[in-house]
Amino acid sequence: MNAMTPSHTQSTKARAHKRATLTALAAACSVLLSAPALAAPADTTSQNAQAQDMAVPSAVDSSRRVVRLSSNAQAQTPAATDTASAPADTMRNQPPTVLQAASNGTAPWGIVAEPNPVPGRVYMDAPKPSTPRANTPSVQLANAPTPQVSVSDVSFIPTVMVAQKQGLGTDKLDVSLLDDFIAKVSPNARHYPPNFPNRSQRHYAREKIKALSTWIEPYASAPNASYDVLLRAAKLNAMGRNLDLGSEYAVRGGNYVDRAIKLKPDSAEANFLYGMMLAEGGGFKEGKKYLDRAVSLGYVEAEQSLAQSDLLSDRRDDALNRLRRLAEQNPNNAMIRKQIQIIEDGKYYIWDIPAPNINLKPTI
Repeated sequence: MNAMTPSHTQSTKARAHKRATLTALAAACSVLLSAPALAAPADTTSQNAQAQDMAVPSAVDSSRRVVRLSSNAQAQTPAATDTASAPADTMRNQPPTVLQAASNGTAPWGIVAEPNPVPGRVYMDAPKPSTPRANTPSVQLANAPTPQVSVSDVSFIPTVMVAQKQGLGTDKLDVSLLDDFIAKVSPNARHYPPNFPNRSQRHYAREKIKALSTWIEPYASAPNASYDVLLRAAKLNAMGRNLDLGSEYAVRGGNYVDRAIKLKPDSAEANFLYGMMLAEGGGFKEGKKYLDRAVSLGYVEAEQSLAQSDLLSDRRDDALNRLRRLAEQNPNNAMIRKQIQIIEDGKYYIWDIPAPNINLKPTI
């Protein structure tokens, strides 16, 4: 290898030094030339942010939401300041702390719409609850009809409690629905023949009598059943007999009312009911004894049943005279005047008068 001369070594060092100097100058010029360009986007961004804050909200990106502290929370939480001026490490660590504070209930938060996102702010999507929130007012759509709900034909049934058995300290039986049904159906099925506005109402009455008589049967068949239970069971079974539900209804009805009379011999209603059942079943002589007893106790309907017995026993004049005398004593009783007209027209059933539509339902 040939040794390098001193002059050659010096020229090589000079060229390297010159090249390094030129490279440094080029880098400095590049930095100086790029400084205005780097500063411009920052200014433009600030101007755009101010313009976006002042601009009218648009529908673009309306699904975005910004989570902000309320004024009270900002006063209580100094760390929760504007994240635009915070260092990068603080901004990365702040959202979990902020959300955790909100979940713990230590700071109130407001979720507001931000149509145009602003750089430097922390955004998150609005929560979507799986169930409707309580006390949330309903929103009425434009041009959509509002449904109107109204309640009509409201009725109240008075509560009626009767003794289940004889004696003191007995349990009470709620007969509210039973009494309401008897009061409604009696004008149609109390006497024979029954009179209903249509076949559907007759059918519903039969079905309800079946159900109600089955319900009261265990109480009425008890050896020490009370008078109130026996009388109601007798009324149900008497109507069941008139509606041709079977001979067992006639037998049970007669048994229950007989026991009721033994408990209260001076009961006008019990004497009338027993006499009516016997007379309308063909036992005019047997029934007359109980009907006369009811008349003496002031039961007007018992006198009408006696007129029916006279008419079916071919004593038409006796029946007509009885009703005319009764009409004079009760001038406001329109039913008696209709019965007089029936006899004058040559008919034989004074209870065959159109009854009002009771509008029974198929369920109890």
